[in-house]
Amino acid sequence: MKKVKYFYNTQTLKYEKLVVSLRVKVLRILGFVSAAIVTGAIFLSFAYRFFASPKEKLLQRDLDGMKERYEALQGRMKEVRTKLTALEERDNDIYRVIFEAEPIPDSTRMGKVVADEEAAQLQSFASSEIIASTSVLLSEITNRIKSQEKSFDEIDKLVKNKQEMLAAIPAIQPVSNKDLKHIASGFGYRIDPIYKMMKYHSGLDFAAPSGTPIYATGNGVVEEASLSDVGYGNHVVLRHGYGYKTLYGHMLRMKVKAGQAVKRGDVLGWVGSTGKSTGPHCHYEVIKNGTKVDPVYFFFSDLTAEQFETLVKMARSGNQSFD
Repeated sequence: MKKVKYFYNTQTLKYEKLVVSLRVKVLRILGFVSAAIVTGAIFLSFAYRFFASPKEKLLQRDLDGMKERYEALQGRMKEVRTKLTALEERDNDIYRVIFEAEPIPDSTRMGKVVADEEAAQLQSFASSEIIASTSVLLSEITNRIKSQEKSFDEIDKLVKNKQEMLAAIPAIQPVSNKDLKHIASGFGYRIDPIYKMMKYHSGLDFAAPSGTPIYATGNGVVEEASLSDVGYGNHVVLRHGYGYKTLYGHMLRMKVKAGQAVKRGDVLGWVGSTGKSTGPHCHYEVIKNGTKVDPVYFFFSDLTAEQFETLVKMARSGNQSFD
């Protein structure tokens, strides 16, 4: 039942029925609708500003997933670049030195000019920072790989012309060490076992049981086979030619004599602890043009890339030497 409203008329002194005109009704309805619309707009604006819609939440999850995958991809590419850089260093410092070829400059390997130009072109694209950084890294890796392939092609030609040289250059470990457990001390400054102070250690120490065979690491001629109770003790020096010599110290016994020709893998003697030594081991040195160099970079014939990396880490540990 419709509710009837009355008002007191002061002129007639009577209660009279309240009658609202159509115009007033329309204005009231329009006012209510307008207020509702404004209130709704304010509420929606607040909601959209502070609360994400289901679609926005889904897009945000997709974006977060893309960022994680992108970071993982960047990490993998940087890992590839690190390994490639190690290969390049080995190429410049070992292979190209061995064959007396000029090292390849890093700027040539990475193709920096090309990478900079490509990055500049990508700045106008959407998400340019991600695209540019990824593109530059990929371009650098691609250029480095191409440069390394070219270097290996060049070295391959040198190899074919220098088989005799390759047979002479030290290329294996002097003690059988497939499990990489015999490296005791590396090249560089180490704690002297006698004087207990830092002294320059000019070779690698291979700890092994007394009587373990010691092998020639390259073809050559025995320059010296010396019996001694001091210094290197019983030791052998091989002259390989091409500016290379190797020394094998602290032997228990020697099998060769001065002037004898040997081939890579021939037994020179057996591990001992003669001379200035604190335990059975083989002290091994590589001499290039009169300068003693780190022997760890001359085991490329009997080690995989992974084994080589492991051996380098072991040789660089700052432990005490055996002599």
